[in-house]
Amino acid sequence: MIQTESTNPELIQLIKQLKKESREKDAPIWLAVAEQLAQPRSRRVAVNLSSINRNTKRADIVVVPGKILGTGSLTHPITVAAFSISEMAKAKLDAINAKYVTIPELVADNPKGSNIKIIR
Repeated sequence: MIQTESTNPELIQLIKQLKKESREKDAPIWLAVAEQLAQPRSRRVAVNLSSINRNTKRADIVVVPGKILGTGSLTHPITVAAFSISEMAKAKLDAINAKYVTIPELVADNPKGSNIKIIR
């Protein structure tokens, strides 16, 4: 039988935490992120910096329910949270003083999820 659920304990814990925060704080954004992360790896998003650049403006807060890749460039500082990030993308974010945080850190800073964009 083919296993369809994730075996990554960090990912499983994150999904549980997001669902709990969504229920407790009445924040549907965290449930949407949890559902995206719960998909099989082949369906999880991988977003390039160029796509983030096109869909954001200065000082936006963005969450990517997947991985951030380093293709393209970012021209304005933003706050980005994702499940994982490539080394190239992290270096490019540091170069323009953009802030990268993990999804649990973003949830702790903004439990209601207000003014956060989901980039898919």
